[in-house]
Amino acid sequence: MVDIQELFDSLSQQGVHFFSGVPDSLLNDFCLFLTQHVSAYHHVMAANEGNAVAIAAGNYLATGDIPIVYMQNSGIGNATNPLLSLTHNCVYGIPMVLVIGWRGDPAENDHAQHKRQGELTPILMHDMDIPFKVLDKEETVIDHFTWAIKTARESSTPVALIAKKGILSQKEKKQFYTESSLMSREEAIGVVLDTIGCDAVYLSTTGRATRELHEQLALKGFPQGREFANVGSMGHLSSIGLGVALACPQQRVVVFDGDAAVVMHMGSLATNCRYMAPNLLHIVLNNGVNESVGGQPSAGYVVDLTGIASACGYKTCGRAVKDAHELQLVLQGLYSETHPIFIDVHVRQGIRSNMPKLSIDHKVQKEFLMSHLHSSLS
Repeated sequence: MVDIQELFDSLSQQGVHFFSGVPDSLLNDFCLFLTQHVSAYHHVMAANEGNAVAIAAGNYLATGDIPIVYMQNSGIGNATNPLLSLTHNCVYGIPMVLVIGWRGDPAENDHAQHKRQGELTPILMHDMDIPFKVLDKEETVIDHFTWAIKTARESSTPVALIAKKGILSQKEKKQFYTESSLMSREEAIGVVLDTIGCDAVYLSTTGRATRELHEQLALKGFPQGREFANVGSMGHLSSIGLGVALACPQQRVVVFDGDAAVVMHMGSLATNCRYMAPNLLHIVLNNGVNESVGGQPSAGYVVDLTGIASACGYKTCGRAVKDAHELQLVLQGLYSETHPIFIDVHVRQGIRSNMPKLSIDHKVQKEFLMSHLHSSLS
């Protein structure tokens, strides 16, 4: 891995002082340096990658300095609109450097949800007229950043650096979790399963919650067809849940969301309530960090998610839930409501050390779920 301090010293010498983005594990040490050493006025962790591009554009308009936007390549989709209709040279010509973690790099064996995105990443840069280089050798990283800054400044356009694994992060993430008396995510999931039972279907958000839900369903002996693991498309889980809930009004649909995920596309809360599916139970497993990509702080503990959900039209208990007994009582009290239900469950950081990796055939899981849902309509 490149010397991160040396890299940031070089960026400062070249007049780069502002950063915005969404964390990625392939950029883990780059992102952690930002959270630990750069002030909030110069580093904005955005709700999604499109927001980050827009924030960086605003900073450039105010300062004339080249900003840096960081993201996982799955976030290119979120960023495409402002990159093409705001920053592109045929519109306003706003320069910035995009630092993109290359999940699904064809040279690496990666998960299915990253494969096609990884294959298309260089092609997307080319098709969007974004000059790019690949960060693949530690000794050329600083030179490539220098090239990107110079090119962005001279051409008034976004320029990309696509980072391979191990260049801006350690080979293995080292995460340290603060002591907490809160439930774990897995414990909270278990309370919900025990209270609601196997007649519901359960959808889990991107990240470690998919592993924990899958494990809990197996341990409790739930029948097949009750699970959907949303291994990609971060921030869209409750919308998937709404689609299922509207199509299957007799089926209870439980969404296990994440705090960073729900903030990423918070407009979905308004849509979910506009269509008032009374069988939708939306639970946020809120640990206040972007855990699976390095533990950078999220907005989960900063904003009042319950208040926002209530204002959108959800039925809530009026507060965040912080222990197992309270969660069980809230579930029992809200279960018969005729509105969508929202519960913000504060949980501690971390995952059980012996938690199995998620090992599923996505298409087989889909078929089991569809079979169950179709039978609920008959």
